[in-house]
Amino acid sequence: MQFPSRLIEHAVEEISKLPGIGKKTALRLVLHLLKNDVSVSESLASSISSLRKNIKYCQRCHNISDGPLCAICSNPRRSHNIICVVEDLPDVLAIENTGQYHGSYHVLGGIISPIDGVGPDDLNISSLVNRVAQAEFPIEEIILALSPTMEGDTTAFYLTKKLQPYNLKISSIARGVPIGGELEYADEITLGNSILRRRNYESEH
Repeated sequence: MQFPSRLIEHAVEEISKLPGIGKKTALRLVLHLLKNDVSVSESLASSISSLRKNIKYCQRCHNISDGPLCAICSNPRRSHNIICVVEDLPDVLAIENTGQYHGSYHVLGGIISPIDGVGPDDLNISSLVNRVAQAEFPIEEIILALSPTMEGDTTAFYLTKKLQPYNLKISSIARGVPIGGELEYADEITLGNSILRRRNYESEH
């Protein structure tokens, strides 16, 4: 792809690094910014810079937050006796969009994947165990809402063993999500039904 300016080429290269954006889409975005008032580009750059500098993560569940606790953990109307364990932040958004879950979350920050060099110590597993052990809220159930992949199942199995001493109800979302699929890409109806029809984890393994 030929560019009329190195500045445009550099901007396209940077924007095309974002997931799901190819160079053609990146070029359209760059040209759109050039057509608009300079304040639009400055506002975009400022918001991204502020995001990176000021974003926080919830001290309890590791969700994105504006303060020490996220909006979900600080909401007294949520059921804090149930914790839904997810791989990463997009999964929280996906489940919230179903409108079928009203408990709290715990974001692992990934899943166990030896081939990628990701082990249990690289994830937010110890904080989950500490959260259950300290029992700020008496925990009644842990929902393992992990993608039904080999890595997701490995992570679920590891978590079950770590939480076994606490005599908790441990469930997993129903297999309405296709085997090998990613949770964040499931449609809202399928994902919502999977939460509602969750099953006892031990009975499945």
